[in-house]
Amino acid sequence: MTTLNQFLVRVRQMNPQLKLFLAGVALLSITGGIGESTFNNFLSDTFDLNAGARGLLEFPRELPGLLIALFAGALFFLSETRIAAFSALCIGVGMLGIAIWGASWTVMLVFMFVWNTGMHMMMPMRSSIGMELAHAEHKGRRLGQIQGVGIAASIVGCAMVWILMKYLDAGYRTMFIIGGVVALLAAFILFTMWMPNAHLQRPKFVFRRQYWLYYTLAFLFGARKQIFITFGPWVLIKIFHQPAYIFAQLWMVAGALGIFFQPALGRAIDRFGERWVLVVDSGMVFLVCIGYGYAHLIGSHALALGVLYACFVGDLLLFGTNIARDTYLAKIALKPEDVAPSLSLGVSINHAVSMSVPALGGLIWMKYGHASVFLAAAGVAVVMLFFSNRIRTGRT
Repeated sequence: MTTLNQFLVRVRQMNPQLKLFLAGVALLSITGGIGESTFNNFLSDTFDLNAGARGLLEFPRELPGLLIALFAGALFFLSETRIAAFSALCIGVGMLGIAIWGASWTVMLVFMFVWNTGMHMMMPMRSSIGMELAHAEHKGRRLGQIQGVGIAASIVGCAMVWILMKYLDAGYRTMFIIGGVVALLAAFILFTMWMPNAHLQRPKFVFRRQYWLYYTLAFLFGARKQIFITFGPWVLIKIFHQPAYIFAQLWMVAGALGIFFQPALGRAIDRFGERWVLVVDSGMVFLVCIGYGYAHLIGSHALALGVLYACFVGDLLLFGTNIARDTYLAKIALKPEDVAPSLSLGVSINHAVSMSVPALGGLIWMKYGHASVFLAAAGVAVVMLFFSNRIRTGRT
């Protein structure tokens, strides 16, 4: 039997709800590939922002993440699959709004908020639903598989940006319209899912002192994440003048590697435990910080760009280690119903710091240069390593 036939047999035998969920994740990942590879260049080309303004923009952009527990509570009467469908709807409406009216700063802010509300609501649902569709001993593997599918699909979105913008002279409006329509299709597919036992009676949010280490790791991940999301691309755009299709190509490289990296990461979590994975992650983040901050000192422009490209791709792959924090919470949860609302609260915690760090980072960039921003991020990586080493699940 050929590999393709084996794959088709596995798909036919797959849980129908898992097939629908993977289809929804894939479509949203196509949308994500389009949005992530174009939005920073869109901001630079449309509004000519400096680093300070770019940092301040993260406050309204990340505000939905801080409010995620509130949103989850307000939608407590919906199943998690319905919340996922509503999230995809928000993403689609937000992208289409920016495509049509995004030249206005105020209108762009409104639809950016809607778009990011959907993205942030989907974050905990993706992990929670994924773990509900897995056997207890294979949660890490299932999340790794879902991440792999998502990254593979994001390659499609990035390829569309690369081909349409580089060779067919498509603009940001066209790309955002395509992304919005794909997200609406994902909303329809997710709405057809039926998982009546997906913890409908969960509380609005859960805060327990037993989960303090998870909350701490979420806080630190928020600081680390937002520095790279905001200022990593900005180094390439403002200092090295890279166009949108270059980011699409980098996302494609990360996606191709992620197809293999993410499932392997899931297996590593199941085999070696969360502590080992997150300690290694912290060390790698430290190296990425040094690369971003000091690559410009390399005498060769081409070599400096190569280092920055490697940092960008490596950082995208390392974002996947977030599933180790999710599986850690699932292992220490006092009861299964705690997981989804606690994941939502974790997203809110890391976004509380995400809203303030970029503004501070922008001021540091303007006053001391971009290297200082990443030097501070390297310090965060050291603190992450310390707390990651304190993880205990009975196995690690």
